[in-house]
Formats: sequence, C-alpha cells, structure tokens
Amino acid sequence: MRLRTVAGVAMLAMIGFFASLVRVVPAQEAPPEGLPPTAERALTTISHPHGQQQEGAPVAPGEHPLLTVPVLGVPRSKITDTWGQARDNGLRPHHGTDIMAPGGTPVVAAAPGTVEKLFYSNGGGGITLYVRSPDRRWSYYYAHLQGYAPGLVEGMSVKAGDPLGFVGDTGNAGTGNFHLHFGLSRMKPSDRWWEGEPVNAYPLLHGT
Repeated sequence: MRLRTVAGVAMLAMIGFFASLVRVVPAQEAPPEGLPPTAERALTTISHPHGQQQEGAPVAPGEHPLLTVPVLGVPRSKITDTWGQARDNGLRPHHGTDIMAPGGTPVVAAAPGTVEKLFYSNGGGGITLYVRSPDRRWSYYYAHLQGYAPGLVEGMSVKAGDPLGFVGDTGNAGTGNFHLHFGLSRMKPSDRWWEGEPVNAYPLLHGT
C-alpha cells in the first residue's frame, strides 16, 4: 500500500511538472463565423459571404507614403510584383506581395501604427500580425512568420523599421518556402482587423 501511495505521489508530481511547461494561450478574438480575416481570405479562398471578394482601387499618387521594406536587408529593386498571380491551381488570386528571404531574417514594420492583432491560422497565413495605421485608414499584414519579435504584444505602438518578427514558412507557405507575405488593406475607421479592401502594395514597396 505504501509503495502504491509513493508511486501515486510521484506520478502527480511528474504531471504537475510537465503541466508547468505548457504555455497557456488565451482564446483569440475570432472574426464572425463564415467571415475570415480579409488577409486570411486572400490566402485561402476568394469566396465572400456577399459574393466574390473585390480588391480595392489602386493606391492613388499621394494617397499613402512610400513604405519601408519590411524584410531587413532586401533592396527595393529585388521586390517583384506578385499581386494577382494564380494560387491553388488558379482557384484564387494572390492579394499581397511575397518578399523572399532566408528563414529567420528579421521582419520590420513597413509603416508606423499599432499592433492590432496577433493571429495564427494553420491553413492560411500561419503566424501573422496586423498593424493599424494611426489614422485607422490602413492595415498592414505580415504572414508566414517564423515567430514574433521579443516583447511584441497587441496594443503596442511601432515605428517604421521597428522589429516585428522573423521570416518563416508557416501556414500554407509550403515547407522551406521562406518568405514574407505582406498585405495592405484600405480601411474605414470603424472596420475591425479582419475587414477592409486589399490593395496592391507593390508600388509603395518598390518605389515605382
């Protein structure tokens, strides 16, 4: 009896030890059922509850300043326009700019704003984050990250060039296909983080 008691105590202690190693992740605020985040929608499907999703009008000259290249060390001249390319055997168009770089390359803020959402989607962007511009008219989306920069939390303010995370291949990027999917959405001030109209950020990244 005493041996069983000792064994039981040891087992409980072991369970408690391993439980202490598990990081408790708070429940994420999810978008309404059937309406995935705008940027996630661009990475997974072109369907929309009110019909096919329409991209926003191109950014007009002077509407938005030039963006900082969000992958450290990548020159503007190396960025290519991947907007509208076919994905998933033509099932959806690509609504973003893919910036290729080795895994672990630092990702920095392309523009100032507030970290509005840290979001994980296994079948879409993987480890992602959304930064909202100070005037709330723009949302900047960073996807397929390897991880976040130390200390990054929702609600914090960032300046252009501040560290946000690291280039990865999470979500539906494909194992070893390391790149940053950068998205830009035109927002109404009242829009939530999953709303808005995706627009092509390439001219603001390449400087054309």
